[in-house]
Amino acid sequence: MASDDWSITEVEATVADYLAMLEAELRGAPYSKAEHRRALVTLLNGRSEQSVEFKHANISAILIELGIPYISGYKPRSNYQRLLAEVVAERLTVQNHLIRVVAEDADKVVVPSFDDLLAALVAAPTSSASKSKVAEPSKPPYKVGLPGPAVNYLEREARNRGLGAAGEEFALRFEQARLVHAGYEYLASKIVHVSKSQGDGAGYDILSFEPSGAERLIEVKATKYGRETPFFVSRNELAVSQVNAERYQLYRVFELRSNVKLFTLPGAFSSTCQLEPSTYQASVA
Repeated sequence: MASDDWSITEVEATVADYLAMLEAELRGAPYSKAEHRRALVTLLNGRSEQSVEFKHANISAILIELGIPYISGYKPRSNYQRLLAEVVAERLTVQNHLIRVVAEDADKVVVPSFDDLLAALVAAPTSSASKSKVAEPSKPPYKVGLPGPAVNYLEREARNRGLGAAGEEFALRFEQARLVHAGYEYLASKIVHVSKSQGDGAGYDILSFEPSGAERLIEVKATKYGRETPFFVSRNELAVSQVNAERYQLYRVFELRSNVKLFTLPGAFSSTCQLEPSTYQASVA
């Protein structure tokens, strides 16, 4: 029977397996999660495939806290073993080739393809899975309490302007399709791509409409990664969402690389998200 506590040998094997899959995914190379899992089980001390999946989900949570993308098939789960966090952080400091792949992917721009725009809408994550981070951090406060990569690559991807533009274009087309499908073509024709025509200062990217004709202010956050990937909110976006809570909506566009999807969150960020301050402005007291 397996021990409750995973040994250093088991943890190292599991982390190595996960990071190998992550690198393959970021490179666009085919791999099988099931084959990896079955092979890994043979190296462990009587662990089940279900327990391996849970451990992989723990690794996803650790990677997010370290500013690294995760494998979208392994939904992040917290309450992880400290030894697991230590091994993940250590591996990331020595696997320079993986960090290079992560950095290249953060800077990569993709053009989403889709067959049915309206089918892209899915439910938002529950609980803390949709965490956002306020402002523009240069280095995240790692919860794992361990040294990690010097760069938050999730933030780096969030600043990818080409990727952001692709996400906004997708959201714009989704809005047009939503209103046309509901029989409001005249409202669809009035949608404005505000960030494109006026710049980023408005605190939202798209001006759309409800069937009643009321305005819908849409802030778009885009990522190539999974639904639970945190996003970053500026002070201005936060303030505008609070002032215009009844009209404001987040459109989180994710998995832009392949099967693009989106979820929406209506209202102020302070009401819909768990906000974590990432930087502070300081002056000498």
